[in-house]
Amino acid sequence: METLIEIQKRQEGSVVVFEFAGELDETNADKTFTSVYEQIGDFSDTKLLFNLKGLKYLNSKSIGYIADVFSNIEDNDGVMYISDCDEGVKDVLELVGITTIIPTVETEAEALAAMA
Repeated sequence: METLIEIQKRQEGSVVVFEFAGELDETNADKTFTSVYEQIGDFSDTKLLFNLKGLKYLNSKSIGYIADVFSNIEDNDGVMYISDCDEGVKDVLELVGITTIIPTVETEAEALAAMA
């Protein structure tokens, strides 16, 4: 059975925001990130924010996808931020070092201001 994950995509000025709610695990990571890649498109000059305020869990495969999205954004002269992490999710991202690679801020407003 697939674990519940919801993703809302919206535009805030020039920034594409993906807001995650639920859990990312082995049952839904591939399908979820296939959709994210399709919605991002060619990555060129993209300003992207992953707002994780509703995300309660993510596995290593999901972290790999997040790192890959960032790599594609960076390779195509874009910028990406992560914001609004739940404490548990933030701890995992810090443990694997993602927060030293991808700019991670407390609030969506901070990320939007940094990308303005």
